[in-house]
Amino acid sequence: MKFLDQAKVYVRSGDGGAGAVSFRREKFIEFGGPDGGDGGRGGDVWAECVGGLNTLIDYRYQQHFKAKTGGHGMGRDRHGAKGGDVVLKVPVGTQIIEEDGETLIADMVEIGQRVLLAKGGNGGFGNAYFKTSTNQAPRRANPGLPGEEKWLWLRLKLIADAGLVGLPNAGKSTFLARTTAAKPKIADYPFTTLHPGLGVVRIDAREFVLADIPGLIEGAHEGVGLGDRFLGHVERCGVLLHLVDASQDDVVGAWRTVRAELDAYDEALGDKPEIVALSKCELVPEDELAAKARKLKRAAKATPILLSAVTGTGVEAMLRAMATAVETSRAENDESRAATATRIWQPLPRDGDDGRDDDDDDY
Repeated sequence: MKFLDQAKVYVRSGDGGAGAVSFRREKFIEFGGPDGGDGGRGGDVWAECVGGLNTLIDYRYQQHFKAKTGGHGMGRDRHGAKGGDVVLKVPVGTQIIEEDGETLIADMVEIGQRVLLAKGGNGGFGNAYFKTSTNQAPRRANPGLPGEEKWLWLRLKLIADAGLVGLPNAGKSTFLARTTAAKPKIADYPFTTLHPGLGVVRIDAREFVLADIPGLIEGAHEGVGLGDRFLGHVERCGVLLHLVDASQDDVVGAWRTVRAELDAYDEALGDKPEIVALSKCELVPEDELAAKARKLKRAAKATPILLSAVTGTGVEAMLRAMATAVETSRAENDESRAATATRIWQPLPRDGDDGRDDDDDDY
């Protein structure tokens, strides 16, 4: 299945049905009066978050979504039917954005979440609606109101607990394949990974989702290489695993290059908890590896984990450190959501507790 994380779609809700002008004409009934029914409401356009999807590839082949027009009113006080709705099914983590590319409409983060994108037009009134004691035979009816239409951007940001970042060919895909059941493409040349990948890590009866994104190079925030568009997939991660290739000469420069790109993309991304690791340790002699680890420790202000996804050295220690960081991040997020809910659902003041004197209520 091909991966697509951005799509532009056109949505249009249905027009309302027109009201009818009709009079009751029946044998033995002298003054039948108006009996024109109202038009039905136009169909709505919804977005629904569903499970089992991790790409927006469906919206490459269909970009236009139009709901049905409401049914027209008819005689004998028959109202038109409501137009059929259209539902856009999107994967978890999809953001729906206005055409300007900046205004966020909705962030779909829970399965079953539904958002109204375009509301259908109301149906018009039939002439039966306008009858009064002074106008007993109205000969007018309203047309239905037009529906809404707009262009929208769909942007997918994969929801993962931890994210892999680093320069190209730093061993990210090899680590993902070693620790999860994912099968990313692995080769000995840069930019082997062209699309983000996900895998589920299990360690000590704990599990979390790990995301692998294409490598970053200097100037990625300006569009160099594959650019930084895939960094959106690690925005939701609670912890970042920064892999630095131990076989290259300047490990500190490699670490600083990626850190600069993270900060240039979003300062909040650069502030996320980071675990630094030296990968491909099996390719470097022990004394040289120790010297590079000391240099990287001074620069990163943290002790790097020596890692080899090929031989398995340091893999379990890395996974346990990541699992602990993920649990801490989840606990902080739960506390933040609970605090937000408490602020939103404040109890209403009881009578006499609104800060006003009862004697001042002269109205």
